[in-house]
Amino acid sequence: MTLDLFTALLGFAAATLFTPGPNNLMLVASGANFGLRRSLPHLSGVALGFPLMTVPVGLGIMRVFEAWPPLYTALKAAALIYMLYLAWKIATAGQIKQADAHARPLTFLQAAAFQWVNPKAWSMALGAITLYAPSRDLGGILFIAATFLTIGLVSAATWTTFGTGIRRWLADPHRLMWFNRTMAALLVAAMLPVLVGL
Repeated sequence: MTLDLFTALLGFAAATLFTPGPNNLMLVASGANFGLRRSLPHLSGVALGFPLMTVPVGLGIMRVFEAWPPLYTALKAAALIYMLYLAWKIATAGQIKQADAHARPLTFLQAAAFQWVNPKAWSMALGAITLYAPSRDLGGILFIAATFLTIGLVSAATWTTFGTGIRRWLADPHRLMWFNRTMAALLVAAMLPVLVGL
């Protein structure tokens, strides 16, 4: 990979990983509701799950969607339903003390598996492979995955830490209620491009 292509890949990865999307909104909500330590499995699942997803996507899954587009439409519909369910769970989350006692953040495996139903993750993976590994060779795909892993760890930690930082401010039940509802609404809004494309 040339230096120019690598620089472009870094810009693509940073822009897609740091902008608000389902993963980042859920990490903020997790940090705010559960704190950084309890959110570490969620954070790790996001940071590692997406790079792991890019490898099979680059090696062949992408070709399945190219050959049979209705399958991709079905995946987007299933993802939308799941995202609406997650938005509902965030919007109806209880007070922080209640959340500590009765709720839990996503586990590592849940967060890693979530990448497979996250429309933004699919767009990122398909875009990265198409733009930065057009020959779809294993070395190029692994390089893309490693780049996303490195930047993804920083991004996931930043968003979760932001959520943790506003935790004390959200100790007020009224603020927390509005915060969770806002996060849920933003999560639904992040799905609008998917709705348009269905």
